[in-house]
Amino acid sequence: MGNLVRTILLLAMLVVLSVTSMAQFPTVQTEAGKIAGSTGKTGIHIFKGIPFAAPPVGELRWKAPQPVAPWEGVKKCTVFGPSPMQGDPVPFSMWTAEFLIPKEPISEDCLYLNVWSGASSSNEKMPVLVWIYGGGFSSGGAACPIYDGEAVAAKGIVFVSMNYRVGIFGFFAHPDLSKESGSSGNYGLMDQIAALGWVKRNIASFGGDPSNVTIAGQSAGSFSVNCLVASPMAKGLFNKAIAQSGASFVSDRLSTPLKEAEEKGRALAARLGVGSVNELRAIPASELLKKANWMSAPVIDGKVMVASIDDVFKNRKENDVALLTGWNQDEGLLFGPVQNAENYRKQLNARFGSRADNVLEYYPAKDDAQAARSQLDLSRDEIFGVQQYVWASIQSSRNKKVYVYRFTRKVPARGEYVKYGAFHTGEVPYAYDNLKFVDRPWEAQDHELAALMSTYWVNFIRSGNPNGKGIPDWPAFDTQLKKIMLLGPERKAVEMPDARALEVLAEVLRSR
Repeated sequence: MGNLVRTILLLAMLVVLSVTSMAQFPTVQTEAGKIAGSTGKTGIHIFKGIPFAAPPVGELRWKAPQPVAPWEGVKKCTVFGPSPMQGDPVPFSMWTAEFLIPKEPISEDCLYLNVWSGASSSNEKMPVLVWIYGGGFSSGGAACPIYDGEAVAAKGIVFVSMNYRVGIFGFFAHPDLSKESGSSGNYGLMDQIAALGWVKRNIASFGGDPSNVTIAGQSAGSFSVNCLVASPMAKGLFNKAIAQSGASFVSDRLSTPLKEAEEKGRALAARLGVGSVNELRAIPASELLKKANWMSAPVIDGKVMVASIDDVFKNRKENDVALLTGWNQDEGLLFGPVQNAENYRKQLNARFGSRADNVLEYYPAKDDAQAARSQLDLSRDEIFGVQQYVWASIQSSRNKKVYVYRFTRKVPARGEYVKYGAFHTGEVPYAYDNLKFVDRPWEAQDHELAALMSTYWVNFIRSGNPNGKGIPDWPAFDTQLKKIMLLGPERKAVEMPDARALEVLAEVLRSR
């Protein structure tokens, strides 16, 4: 009898140990092999550094992402993979360290993604969010603290973030590269599409629903979302989109034709003294990064980007999505010194000619102080406001759901950072309930705003509608009433106060 009791106790202990082990290191089968992750304090299963494509190094530099080599046994996935090859992360302007990638590792071998899931089985079919980071297509990475997915996953969403190649490694075109595969220049976008393909094939194993996927991004990540909605290569990989401060309708940012991009690549090769793509591929990544000084942006390559964003939408060739989009009150980005009133007016005359007075009506310059404010507002609206407004208007005119926000909270700060207000990227920690990762003097209203925004975002990810019980009603945007949601000290729906300014600016920019 004693032996039987001891045996039962031993078996019970083994069961407990087994359950504990699974809770700490859940194991999931992916298409390339089994992976083990960890469990967060909230009980969320966390998998970091999952390879979704082969390392894009050596002969795979400047090639479409290739399949991962399968592995035996169980791969431990508990730390982020290396951030994409880029310069060292150094705080600048309004962006403190929390908004930047970790200092290391940084590597050309960077095609890894991360999953946060609270599912207890593969049968739950939770909604899925795939996050795409910003960084001007030249920097950024999924390991940035404000992109942590645990808080959103705790609200019933499977959160995925991925790396994609940036800078010269992600957006380099050359005639020889185009001969190899029919096009060149959009390797970073192809990485994003490959990650979405991985999600489609694998996310059910994490309890996610591959038929209910939302893509979301901010800045270059939002531009990427806009590109993916326009790309035939991304068709069927998602059904909703969140675009935070970034699109390209009334803009030439994404209008570089392939031939022009190829010539830019040929000129760089000549400057580096190399005559072939193979020689370029042989240059060490750190040396190429240092010597190239490459300005990055997607290319109209006829494959990933078949035409300009504007033309794709005009021809109704975009992928069908529900949309949540908006921008921040103080995210004007000046690429040069602030001009006094006289010089600002001269600049507008030089840029817009006979239409300069139309711009001055809404971005005036009666004195230097007003001119300084107008330059920031004009920058904000030209880069972000007009782009999101035009997208929302197109969406509404086609009877597709769209919800528009304006983030107005002047992010609490110390010292010189106070001047940046509701700055570019400032909304991200709120939307994903990650204030705890940012060292700012938060107030009660900030935590309330983060709870509200993340609830809106999660509701939209679930159903394509941000509304729910117990929160202020957010009406869908339409071209007649133009209702948007203020997200800041005031949290309410209002008629867009600057709609006419954006309409005029769009007309002026299109007439150039």
